[in-house]
Amino acid sequence: MLAIIDYDAGNIRSVEKACRAVGSQALLTRDPERILSADHIILPGVGSFGQAMERLHSYGLVPVIQEAVAREIPFLGICLGLQLLFSFSQESPRVSGLGLLPGGIYRIPEQKGVKIPHIGWNSLSFPREGRLFYGLKEEDYVYFVHSYYLRANDPSIVTSTTQYGGVRMDSSVERGKLFACQFHPEKSSHVGLRILRNFLEV
Repeated sequence: MLAIIDYDAGNIRSVEKACRAVGSQALLTRDPERILSADHIILPGVGSFGQAMERLHSYGLVPVIQEAVAREIPFLGICLGLQLLFSFSQESPRVSGLGLLPGGIYRIPEQKGVKIPHIGWNSLSFPREGRLFYGLKEEDYVYFVHSYYLRANDPSIVTSTTQYGGVRMDSSVERGKLFACQFHPEKSSHVGLRILRNFLEV
């Protein structure tokens, strides 16, 4: 069973639909027992970093997520779900993230001719082999919607990068059974479905 953490952060139904399309028994839940008894867990999310952390705290989900990661239940953060795994975001400077991975989230800098937020298809480069990308090739395209991006402190966890304007963004990470991607696999056609299938096979 796959638990999709429901904390009112949007975009959850499309994640559920995509997971069901690759054969998963997906369950939307914020119940700690169901989350911790799942075979796989996804933390989706769109919206602001500060509000999302506030909701996670209000539903008592911060220690649940920490325990799930400590138990090494395969865990995938998507978009805002990636950002929340890190220590801080410039979007909400007074708010601490989950701090499960080393690094921070930064505003995409203003550049002439570069639109913010970054919305649309962009290609991936693979600095190292990542299990999410098994069977995919470098320069495959995925779908992004974001104004803030990850700079990981530990290059060894970065499994894909993306160039947008003059900025090289860390667009996915992997450490043990903890995975995250800035892009939306559920909106990334056959490439995204392969990524979700790869995650469910971990």
